[in-house]
Amino acid sequence: MAKTTSDLIVERLLDWGIDTCFGICGDAVNGFFEALRTHSDRIRFVHVRHEENAALAAVGYAKFTGHPAACVSTAGPGAVHILNGLYDAQLDKVPVVAVTGMTYHDVIGAHLLQDLNSDYLFRDACVFSERVMGPAHAVNATDLAVRKAFDNPGPAHLAIPVDIQSQTEDTNSPKNPAGHTSLASQAEVRTPPQEQLQRAAEVLAQCRRVVVLAGAGARGAGDLVEQVADTLGLRS
Repeated sequence: MAKTTSDLIVERLLDWGIDTCFGICGDAVNGFFEALRTHSDRIRFVHVRHEENAALAAVGYAKFTGHPAACVSTAGPGAVHILNGLYDAQLDKVPVVAVTGMTYHDVIGAHLLQDLNSDYLFRDACVFSERVMGPAHAVNATDLAVRKAFDNPGPAHLAIPVDIQSQTEDTNSPKNPAGHTSLASQAEVRTPPQEQLQRAAEVLAQCRRVVVLAGAGARGAGDLVEQVADTLGLRS
């Protein structure tokens, strides 16, 4: 059978190593949930009681496992609810991929029930937010979303009109040849200027009682924190 837009997105998330999704079903994401169902042997879906909990659960999962997760909500109020959890991901720099439904592609902006341009709404909370326009767009958009979430850690978002989710027929434009995108990613590495490191070392060297309080900014730098502690004699 031909793959739907949702099939392509779910399979690409799996290619990136995202195999857990938190959320609640709703009419505007039925097509995406069908893809989750048909791929249930590879991707785990965790049902929650509220869309905000879906995003917060994905954030917590990523924080404590070091493994990114996805979250999904329906259109309109469901999409609005998921925003709070994504702001938490933004503040703590946690990679999460959110998927929200939208109304039918040809009545967007026509004030149909739960009509909300969530691709615009999510741009303040997310490092990437885009509307998926069909099967030919699915892999490109997913790659960009995940790459942005990884490289500049934070939440990324894909909004999919409900009829587009189950669409199977599409034509690539001449500017979108098959196979031109990839799973390549380059994590952002921030290194303070040498003079700032030297200044910090001089301050610490003059202190007699030093306590290390390592927050989210030290995530992934545990070995370096331990080296600092050993150098300062903070551990017996």
